[in-house]
Amino acid sequence: MALRFHNLSILIAEDNKAMMSLLTAVLNTLAFKDIYKAGNGKEAWRLFQLHKPDIVLTDWEMDEITGIELVRKIRTDQQSVNRIVPIVILTGYALPERIKEARDAGVTEFLVKPFMAKALINRIAHVINKPRDFVETDTFVGPDRRRLETEEFNPERRKNRDIPKIEFIEKEE
Repeated sequence: MALRFHNLSILIAEDNKAMMSLLTAVLNTLAFKDIYKAGNGKEAWRLFQLHKPDIVLTDWEMDEITGIELVRKIRTDQQSVNRIVPIVILTGYALPERIKEARDAGVTEFLVKPFMAKALINRIAHVINKPRDFVETDTFVGPDRRRLETEEFNPERRKNRDIPKIEFIEKEE
């Protein structure tokens, strides 16, 4: 089955011109309806508010507003036009604490540079084909962070604990 992106728009926030060109080339091959490009986080926020893209692809390290700050702004700012938009963050640092920080900020997917075009395409396809529930609590706003049932996360154990209610927001089609 061929992936179809022709009805979707995407925002790229990337301050490195060579990486921006590479990302744009890959996304052009996928035939996105619209590709919006920002060279820094501040411009990305402006374009996000103006165009309401279906997906956001952001570098972590940028001037004025970093990618992780952009994620937090999209997820928590009351002026955000789409708090549940899928966000893929790109970084050259795959340290566990960075991955945790991105997850806790509300990132949907994490992609480490350098990467193959196929890895980028797979991340984008994943956020479209397998969207996760959106969670909003007092301490977290973003996609459900649970992916697998582990010994640490067991739904049966969870039922027996006094856990604050979590509000799920369904993504509009």
